[in-house]
Amino acid sequence: MKNMQRKAILFACFLASWSVILAQTVPGTIVCYEPSSSQKYIGSPSLVTLPNGDYVASHDFFGPKSSEWQQAATRIYSSTNKGKTWRYLAEINGAFWSSLFVHRGALYLLGPDRHHGTVLIRKSTDGGATWTKPTNKENGVLLTGEFHCAPMPVIEYNRRLWRPMETAHGPILQWGKRYGAMVMSAPVDADLMDSKSWQTSTPILYDSTFNNGDFAGWLEGNFVVDKDQKMWDMLRVANKKSPEEKVAMVSIAPDGKTLDFDSKTGFIPFDGGSKKFVIKYDTLSKKYWTLANVIPDKYRKQFPDRNPSGFRNVLMLKSSLDLKKWDDVKIILEHEDVLNHGFQYVDWSFEGNDIIVLSRTAYFDGTSNAKNNHDANYLTFHRIEDFRKIKSKI
Repeated sequence: MKNMQRKAILFACFLASWSVILAQTVPGTIVCYEPSSSQKYIGSPSLVTLPNGDYVASHDFFGPKSSEWQQAATRIYSSTNKGKTWRYLAEINGAFWSSLFVHRGALYLLGPDRHHGTVLIRKSTDGGATWTKPTNKENGVLLTGEFHCAPMPVIEYNRRLWRPMETAHGPILQWGKRYGAMVMSAPVDADLMDSKSWQTSTPILYDSTFNNGDFAGWLEGNFVVDKDQKMWDMLRVANKKSPEEKVAMVSIAPDGKTLDFDSKTGFIPFDGGSKKFVIKYDTLSKKYWTLANVIPDKYRKQFPDRNPSGFRNVLMLKSSLDLKKWDDVKIILEHEDVLNHGFQYVDWSFEGNDIIVLSRTAYFDGTSNAKNNHDANYLTFHRIEDFRKIKSKI
């Protein structure tokens, strides 16, 4: 029965993708497509490269016809030819907002089982085709309760693995206000399937006085290390009113058990900071890099009253020497339609001279638009060639 279901999903994805390719040229390579009429939207892209060079990609489903509030569904895909073509591998029941990562040759998936759910970890030793099933705290059940995150990178540093997370336990049970910044970590040689291997920092909860009172919450943090070897959780910041986008820099103690935040100096101007972004350090250029949804003036003038988080139609490559001052390098993806097109929640990796990118993409499919720029109908793969040699034209 499982084989029949897998073949049916694979065939449906193939037909849908092929028909869309014929109807409309969508930027990049289509990994998977889901029509907006299904009311299941593509979310949470995660992308890794296996030791043998193959790519593995994942996404979940959200929306009214999805199971995001019960046991969310995540699908796994692979490419053996550097992203030129993709094939469906598996569907996982009970995985949402989850990160793929490779450790000691094995593939892992870490994240909640549903919207604001229990944090689980799964392991695959065959490249993502089959996965362990979490059963208890010794086998994959890491944190019970309500937690939030995005598929942020799991980073190895100082002999530990680090993964930002947010508690969703208050003080006010509303989006943004319920999220408290926290970080999970585990020793690199520990049994990652055992909850005892993982520790969590004390969280820093929502505070209405942050950002001079214009603070709707923080979420989807990045673990980064600055050039002084200080660890940070750099979070997306939601404003209530101001059009100026910022990120929050929360300090992580060396032992990973506590966090510290200076509300007077911790908010950094950052175009695109009100949407999810991933920051990574490149040892060759000695710069930090990210891809963010910036808002060029021409689009802001079209919609002057729109919250900054509602602009997702431009994806900008950015770089920084110190994590605090960021330069725009090049627009990677853009569509003139603000309302129905978006390239968002991208996950990406360095690959030699290139950057490989996986995007949650809302795009016209040849017949109809996505429901809106947020509720994506595509998962797409992109390559930025020779990124270090790009001369800024902004």
